[in-house]
Formats: sequence, C-alpha cells, structure tokens
Amino acid sequence: RASGYAMRGLDVAHPRMTAGLQAEPKLAVQMASKEDVPLLYWSAAATGAWIGLSKDNPAAVARQPLVEALIDRALELDESWDDGTIHSFLISYEMVRVNGSGDPAARARTHFDRAIALSHGQQAAPYVALAEAVAVSKQDRAEFESLLGKALAIDVDADPERRLANIVMQRRARWLLSRTDQLFAE
Repeated sequence: RASGYAMRGLDVAHPRMTAGLQAEPKLAVQMASKEDVPLLYWSAAATGAWIGLSKDNPAAVARQPLVEALIDRALELDESWDDGTIHSFLISYEMVRVNGSGDPAARARTHFDRAIALSHGQQAAPYVALAEAVAVSKQDRAEFESLLGKALAIDVDADPERRLANIVMQRRARWLLSRTDQLFAE
C-alpha cells in the first residue's frame, strides 16, 4: 500500500509515470525532478521491503530493477536528502543489488561514509545497516559490536525530528547484539 501511495504521488506530478516505470524504469525515472525525491525514496523503500518479505514470490523479485531505478534517481537528484537517508538505504541494498559493479561491501561502505557525513553521525540507522548487512556477511564480530555500540551511543533526544527513528534503530541494535552468538560462527 505504501508503494502505491508514493507511486500515485509520482503520477500526479508526472502523468503516466507509473506506467512508464512498469515498462522501462530507468527511462521513466528521468522525468522526475528534485522535488520528487521523497516520493522516489518512499516508492523504492516500500517496494524493496515488499521484495525482502516476498523472496519466494517471483513477481516481487522481478520488481528489483524498479527499486534500483527509483533509488538511483533519488540519489542522483539529491544525495543529501533527509540527512543522508538515501545512502542509509543503499548500505543494505548494495549487498543484494543485481547489476552492481565491484565489491558490494565496498559499495555499502561508501554509502555508509556518506550517510555518516551527511547526518553528522547522529543517525543510528547507518551503523545498524552496516553491522547487519556487511559485518555479519563478512563475519567480522568486532566491527559488528563496534558499529552497534556507536548506534547505541547516539543521544536520541539531541534531534527531536530523528528521535523515533533512532529509538527504533537502537532497539534493533540491542536485538542484534542479543543474537551475536547466533550470527557469528566463532
């Protein structure tokens, strides 16, 4: 449903954009402008979440090129949007990107560095994303624990607009730490 709302928003700004996204996503997103970045992001995030929950559904997985077109265009238009939120999304996404070049962990780390810089290190999400997506896959327990420690050290009251998001990410960090022995084969 969330993806549908964002897609309808894109259609209001650019009639028939949704139809174009279904046929040729990389071409269709070119009509989007900087003002569309929130809709591009939320469309990508919602569709990406649906794919993540529907890995056994070929119709869902087939929409991955749509997610890539939406998020890549959002990044191209305004990489600093929402203090680096697009980069935070891409930390995890690079690990499953279909046609990425080079090492996915290196791409994820590049997005992590930008997310931290743009948020001045005051968002827990990039730390949690890198810990979960990269440190676990690389079986780097020390980095995992360090990143989650940094996420937990963020003062959730320092930025009232980010308070809820930071609380949610800190809760996830605690949950991940409680599963450390299950996540690492040491």
